[in-house]
This record gives sequence, structure tokens and C-alpha cells, in this order.
Amino acid sequence: MGIQEQFLADAAALLPDVAALRQAIHREPEIGNDLPLTKQKVLQALSGIDLDYVFSEQTSGIVATMNADKNGPTILLRGDMDALPMPEETGLDYASEFAGRMHACGHDAHTAMLFGAVKLLDKHRDKLPGAVKFMFQPGEEGYQGAKIMLDEGVIEKGRDPDAVFAMHVAPNRKSGTIMCKPGPMLAASDTFNIRIIGAGGHGSRPHLSNDPVPVACQLVQSMQTFVTRKISVFDPVVLTVGRIAAGTVNNVIPEIAEIEATLRSFSPQSRESCHQGITQLAGNIADAYDMTADVEINSGYPTTTNDAEFSKFVENSVTKLLGEDGFSELPAPLMAAEDFSYVLQRYKGAYAVIGCAPEDVEPQCAHNCHSNRMMIDENAMAIGVATHATIAFDFLTNHG
Repeated sequence: MGIQEQFLADAAALLPDVAALRQAIHREPEIGNDLPLTKQKVLQALSGIDLDYVFSEQTSGIVATMNADKNGPTILLRGDMDALPMPEETGLDYASEFAGRMHACGHDAHTAMLFGAVKLLDKHRDKLPGAVKFMFQPGEEGYQGAKIMLDEGVIEKGRDPDAVFAMHVAPNRKSGTIMCKPGPMLAASDTFNIRIIGAGGHGSRPHLSNDPVPVACQLVQSMQTFVTRKISVFDPVVLTVGRIAAGTVNNVIPEIAEIEATLRSFSPQSRESCHQGITQLAGNIADAYDMTADVEINSGYPTTTNDAEFSKFVENSVTKLLGEDGFSELPAPLMAAEDFSYVLQRYKGAYAVIGCAPEDVEPQCAHNCHSNRMMIDENAMAIGVATHATIAFDFLTNHG
């Protein structure tokens, strides 16, 4: 039996343990960078395995290293652990027991697959001509957990990784398939908070007030026109106004109208053009109606950019593991954002997607990530475990 067939067989045998950890984490989801219950579950699952640990001081993050003292290259595998502040409506036996929290983005599966990779590689550790770092990371959902761990130096402690790799589940893709691409993989993400400030008054006498509501509506339309007329279609951005709010009752003109929007982009040029252009639009439109505009821009995660050489390595490695049908190159980047982008800014590596559409559900009909009904095919986690292990083994072997 070749090493790929062995890894697949080992991963299948580990699936019950992997699924058990995933379900335990799913029952008790935690949000942000402080995940004491999740951290405890991970450490308990890893107990008995010979690993060197480094712990983040500011977060619940863990970096566990296998073969820390062995000469040779080092690769880092990452799984994020945090959940989302939203209710769960899946009806699963192991649904969230914490009101208003849910693992709706699959981080429970990411953590469980990384645990499975530790178990699998531990079985073959004598064959590894180098070290593997396993990064269990909190705070991906907007809390910059990866950046904090980088800044703390917990990733580089002992030795810097020569390559890094991470995967994200995709419930609307065919189960068990791996997808990747060179170059930009995921978008940068920013938010806009805009306040149009007018003058309130009685709804029957708008001429004695200065109504910010129609001005806010005009600004929303102008922002969308700006994106389509000032930004190249070959350097795309997506601007979404997710919230517009004003007033308290129907017969009072409010003083303030609020707009909240998210911007996704792939290049620094388009990102900066939108920052400047939307700020200018808000100020000029408000000024035209004798109002003022306060614009607050919160810059989020940068673009997740895969190294071209390492992306090709992932393709070759996965194809050896799963065959030609097990890998596909994404034709275009995805507009989601990810804080593994900070890791890829510092180290060569790649970020991939693993399909996990639930059984008996057409992938395009499956509830996507961040849905309160999002579910996965847990069988795909065995493919994820084997993929993590194969990427690590092949990299260390080829670069040893």
C-alpha cells in the first residue's frame, strides 16, 4: 500500500474520533479570542501525543509542534476554532446549547480535521524528515486572532515555518473535493459607517427641518454607481449596504441617518479608490443639501494571496492522493475574507477549500456558510485529514 492509500485508510479509521471532537465543539460554541472550553477540548484530544506546545498569552491560541528537535524543513497547518454570534436552526442532535451562538462557518470541522491530522501524522512521525506545526487559532471571525498570534511570536518560536497551509469547508461544493488557485484567493474586507447629519423636526413641516433620510438614500445609490463606473471590472470590488437606519416614529423627521456597508476588494489600488471615492461622495452629497457627513472606515483583513509555486504543489499533492477528480482549480477568487491572509503575507503557502455538501443535497442547494441552517457532510472530514497529512508529508519529503 502506497503512502497516499495508507493516509486515506488511516483518516477513515480516525473519522469517528474526528467527528466526536467536532460535535463536542459544535455543542458549546465560543466567540472571539477567548475560547476556554474549546481550548480544553483540543488539549484533551491531543493528550498522550508527543508534542511541544506554545500558547498565546492574549488568546486561546495553541501552536503544537511535532518533531520539534528534528533537523529539516518545517510546515505549519492551521485550523480556526471560533463560532459566530447567531442562532442555530439545524435541528441536529448536537446543535448549539448556547443561545445566540453557532458554528455556522465550519470552524468546528477545521479544528477537528487538524486534530485528525495530528493523530495521523503521529502514526507516521518517524517517516517525517522535518517538523510540523499545528496552529489552533481563535478569533478568525473579525477578531484578528492570526495577527495576534503572529505578533506574539508564537508561530515562529523554535523555528519559522518554511511553508503554511489551511483549508475551509464549503457546504455548497461537491463533498470531498479540494479547490485552490494561485494568486488572490480571498478578498480584503473593510466596513463603512456613515452618518448623515441634518436637522430634525415635525413630519408635517419638512421645510422647517433638514431631512437626512432621502439624502442617505441618494448616497446609497451613488455608492453603487461609483463602484460600477469608477472601478475596473477586471479589478473587481463588491460593495454591499447591509444596514440603513433613521428615526423612531413615522411623524418625526430624524436628525441623523446611518449607513453601514461592507467593501470587498483584491488590489490596494481599488481598495484605496473606494475609500477615497465613497468618503468624497458622502461629503459632497451631504453638503449639497446643507448637511454634514461623518465617515468612519474600518480596514479589515487584507487579501488572501496564495503563493503560485505552493499552490501548484498543493494541486500535485492532492491529485496524487485523490486522483484527477479530487482537485479542481477555482476559476476566480472568492469574495469572502480570512485572517490567514496575515500568515500568508509572512510565509509561503496556500489556502484551499474542501467541498462538504451534505449527503442527498445538491451542492448548489445547500445552506452556505454563515447560514443558521448550515450543515456539512462529516465524511468529507476524512478527506480533509488525509489532505492535511499529505501536504505536510509531501512538503517535508520534497524539501528535506
